[in-house]
Amino acid sequence: MTAFDDDRPAPRGELTLQVIPLPVDTNANGDVFAGWLVKQMDIAAATMAGRISQGRNATVAMDRMEFLSPLRVGSQVGCYCELVDIGRSSMKINVEVWTLDRTAKNPRKVTEGLFVYVAIDEHGRIREVPEQGL
Repeated sequence: MTAFDDDRPAPRGELTLQVIPLPVDTNANGDVFAGWLVKQMDIAAATMAGRISQGRNATVAMDRMEFLSPLRVGSQVGCYCELVDIGRSSMKINVEVWTLDRTAKNPRKVTEGLFVYVAIDEHGRIREVPEQGL
């Protein structure tokens, strides 16, 4: 980012999941369920955690979320993941959600949250995260 684009916020992290909410994903008022969005964020972060841990992982915590703007049916929703920290067996991944409405020219941020995963083996027991090559 340069001084010339400071007024144009952009997602942090890599695009890990892109999806479009459908009418079936809404409540009686036509708004996309927050739970649907949390599910997409968990899928995106778990995908990154799986690549990092080179195997199975489990969600163990999720930090609070604030919804900054509504999510509309038919908009493109992107989950951007950024690895924040790796412990012996855990991974902290920040997920930002950005949306591009069907008639919009610029994306807007919807929410973000911090997800924590642990690497697990085939029996569901905690295991070490493999050393990461830089």
